[in-house]
Amino acid sequence: MYTVDNRPHPAPFSLKVLSRLREEVRLERSLLESKPAPGNPPAPPGKPSPPGAPPGAPPAPTAEEKYTLITQNLQEVLGGEQLQAILAEGRNPAAYWGTAPTGRPHLGYFVPLAKLADFLSAGVEVKILLADVHAFLDNLKAPIELVAHRVSYYRELLKAVFTSLHLPIELITFVTGSDYQYGHKYNVDQLKLCAMTSERDARKAGAEVVKQTESPPLSGLLYPLLQALDEEYLGVDFQFGGVDQRKIFTYAELYLPRLGYRKRAHLMNTMVPGLAGGKMSSSDPNSKIDFLDSPSAVKSKIAKAVCAPGIVADNGVLAFVRHVIIPIGELMKGQGRGAERVWAEGGDETVFTTKEDAKFGGKVSSFKSADDLEAAYAKEEVHPGDLKVAVVLAINALLAPIQKVFAETPAFQEAEALAYPVEKKEVKKKVKKYTPKPEHLMTEEEKAAKKAAEGLDETPKMSEALEGQGAPSAAS
Repeated sequence: MYTVDNRPHPAPFSLKVLSRLREEVRLERSLLESKPAPGNPPAPPGKPSPPGAPPGAPPAPTAEEKYTLITQNLQEVLGGEQLQAILAEGRNPAAYWGTAPTGRPHLGYFVPLAKLADFLSAGVEVKILLADVHAFLDNLKAPIELVAHRVSYYRELLKAVFTSLHLPIELITFVTGSDYQYGHKYNVDQLKLCAMTSERDARKAGAEVVKQTESPPLSGLLYPLLQALDEEYLGVDFQFGGVDQRKIFTYAELYLPRLGYRKRAHLMNTMVPGLAGGKMSSSDPNSKIDFLDSPSAVKSKIAKAVCAPGIVADNGVLAFVRHVIIPIGELMKGQGRGAERVWAEGGDETVFTTKEDAKFGGKVSSFKSADDLEAAYAKEEVHPGDLKVAVVLAINALLAPIQKVFAETPAFQEAEALAYPVEKKEVKKKVKKYTPKPEHLMTEEEKAAKKAAEGLDETPKMSEALEGQGAPSAAS
């Protein structure tokens, strides 16, 4: 069973009003859509359509169906009972997923973004926090001057990703952290947390997220405190993130009630291994693929990816198929776009297809689940090269609509250029080193010239003065 804990609270005025207006619009829209068109029978009951599905959507799912949809394919849930209680009341929960705009977003972002589709299908009010203050606090990963531009870039990119997935952007609220984190009440709460949190607890909470150094700046210790407070000030019922956030989540569960705020539930995704093994990181270009990488760059990076024959564990290529390609394919199927899955041939039941090189027989293998694919790979029935070719095809298909939006949107391009300016490398001019000639190799003329240059020769006035004192001059 999952452990419980949750903690919503009144949101700041602007967010609270916005939420209420959005809910009223959503209710009016659902009432209009629920009325069948003249001559058309009402839609039969059944599985709820995902966001972006064509008209004729079935009735809203039950509380149990919503909970299943919200929690499916997650690694861990804290506070599941609380979430079930909210759904049982007939209330749609609110959730937030946060990201600090530091390095360029990579394809690992598809994992949480695809999961947000489940939340939207279940009627969850989704808020995305562009945590600009966190970005600066995390060991100064992003210079404060660039943070605002990176917030703009992240917003444009995430919107393009949602559009490519046919998800309704109007149901998602983007919030910038500094819009409320500089407020008086927020900072009073932050100081209260500082007074009651030990240095050990703060360091422990951020151990998996904040960059660890031998002599960490104080800013890194504030990071988990702010993330806990965000749950309260965003007015959500649960926070969603990777399993690497778990210590921050448990910190929030322990400390928010001490401020008089209730606990929130916490939902955690699996962390997808990077292409080079280990965690996929924005700061490691070899571990990730950027959303704007060209097809040739994608092919090159996948070709270099760690993908040992028969080894499933920590295989970043297989993990990407399981956690990104297949879930997005299932979303597309639910939207009636199954035919667009270029990586799946052989009918709707197929989730992934590999093709053997023609010179080795050209065998086509279709798989009905990630488990089937991994089992075949473990038996070495699928060659790493064939797997990589199929993954390159899938990735480029997913990136194409996003890059099309980028190419057609000047504001998107400008945000990218300002967020990640090209670094001009200074060309250092080579300076020839002068090695003086050893004195024992010098001629008398060279020695005299050296003494003159060093100012060691006596001037006429100095010679006269020395002679006047009865001392021998250098010239005599």
